[in-house]
Amino acid sequence: MRGFPGFATVALLAMAVVFAGTVIFHGGNPATPPGGEDAREVPVGGAPEQDQTERGKAPSRLVGDAGVVVPEELPASLAGTSLPDGWARTDSGGSLVATPQLRQLFEYYLAALGEETLAQLVARIEQALGRLAEPARSEALAILGDYLDYKLALGDLEASHGNSATLDADEMQRKMAEIRALRRNWMDAQTADAFFATDEALDRFQIEQLRIRTASSLSGEERKQALARAEQALPAPVRQARQDTRKFVDYQRARAEFADDPESLHAWREERFGDEAARQLEQVEAGQRAWDNKWQAYSNELSALEELGLAGPEREAAIDSLRDDYFEGTEKLRAEALDSIR
Repeated sequence: MRGFPGFATVALLAMAVVFAGTVIFHGGNPATPPGGEDAREVPVGGAPEQDQTERGKAPSRLVGDAGVVVPEELPASLAGTSLPDGWARTDSGGSLVATPQLRQLFEYYLAALGEETLAQLVARIEQALGRLAEPARSEALAILGDYLDYKLALGDLEASHGNSATLDADEMQRKMAEIRALRRNWMDAQTADAFFATDEALDRFQIEQLRIRTASSLSGEERKQALARAEQALPAPVRQARQDTRKFVDYQRARAEFADDPESLHAWREERFGDEAARQLEQVEAGQRAWDNKWQAYSNELSALEELGLAGPEREAAIDSLRDDYFEGTEKLRAEALDSIR
């Protein structure tokens, strides 16, 4: 289920809170959410409530910490990447509209945990949210705090379950219900739906898949039809992505099957994708084959050049001249990039 494989990320989040001087509570219930001790219920499957002094400072307290020093350069893993877009949506009154893209913005920075402290990454998220006008900015910061505390609480919940490599459909459904309840304990229903609707639809589909595949009463054809019906309940973009993935897998199989029969592969492409798409695929593959041949020839000559024992500026000039012999424009840039990671 999608909520549980993310445990390593949540564990890193918890570690970062410790290193930031935060005491992490030992139990299933997160630190006090905004609004006081009774503002939210203990999630299903959570441990008994602990005293506030035992829990220490929740990750949400990092939001608004003016004393955090943020490096000018982005973490190495984010260098050259672009921020997710579409997250700065507001309604006619200027209030924030929660979207999946807002969660993507949070995770974009949190993915660099370990390269920077959690406090620094939270500050970076705050800087991005600074483009919003009020009241949307304050609303986004509140959601950020709730989301951070949810992540920590999720780690605690997952840890309480331990490693469960083999789960039946009923167990998976129970755990999914616990995670769903936890999300709505820490976030309002509208935000939780915006952030997790797709994940939860996939979870339901995976559970139904498991039920169908383990149902001994179904014949092969009945199982196939039941799986197709279950897939129809997925959101349209997810269904399309699954179909595209299947097409790609089928195409890779066809390429292997017809590796020595170009005419049969061409016929297969046309039948599966249509004339225009088949032509485009052939052009892309022809371009890739040309590049592969060129790169191999260049690599062979580069290996021979390296054996000459050149060094310093003389070596760099010789390699640059060899690249010019084989590549131009964007191809040369691509060759330089590939050379840099040899």
